[in-house]
Amino acid sequence: MTAPAIIVTMSDSVPGRQMGDVLGIARGSVVRARFFGRDFVAGLRNLVGGEVNEYTDLMAQTREQAMARMIAHAAELGADAVVTFRFSTSTITEGAAEILAYGTAVKLT
Repeated sequence: MTAPAIIVTMSDSVPGRQMGDVLGIARGSVVRARFFGRDFVAGLRNLVGGEVNEYTDLMAQTREQAMARMIAHAAELGADAVVTFRFSTSTITEGAAEILAYGTAVKLT
């Protein structure tokens, strides 16, 4: 048996649903470092300009992983939904960044 899906929204409510208890902040964090091979290819791409697809893909995967961790944390809290969902990024050190997904875990009635 699979757990019911947790609704995730950037708004402060879920359309058509009433919010019950606020369970706290649900969060998921991932710290990613650059990889030499990817940096080499990205460096070559910088010579000619344009989008650096290697980094775009890396950040997209990292956002998805952070969001999945946030949803898992919301499930641990017993939430039906996460409202006011956001992403935040910060540099940890040269070549490494954190992606944080967070929002308010709530029960729906």
